[in-house]
Amino acid sequence: MTRDEIHARITEILVDSFELEAADIRPEATLYEELDLDSIDAIDIFVQLREVTGRRPDPEEARKVRTVEELIAFVEAEIAKGPEAEGEGGAPPDPRELFGKDREGDD
Repeated sequence: MTRDEIHARITEILVDSFELEAADIRPEATLYEELDLDSIDAIDIFVQLREVTGRRPDPEEARKVRTVEELIAFVEAEIAKGPEAEGEGGAPPDPRELFGKDREGDD
């Protein structure tokens, strides 16, 4: 999957799931400030991106994602790792594991 295809898929997810304008989903746009997403929205995004990557997101890496560009790079890295072996992914991640209380506005 190319970088442009990843960006298009992320845009599709954000437009369809959160009713954002496609023009607002620029690489430099911040997910939490500019696009007004919260940690629950981010979990939904990563669940949907699992279909693209074939992997459960690495919580440590997912926590670092702040911009659309970083999200694209995250998806590229996950795709490069290859799909998880069957049974490897386990249960969906705990939201607190993916997005701890270090987010501004989360208590």
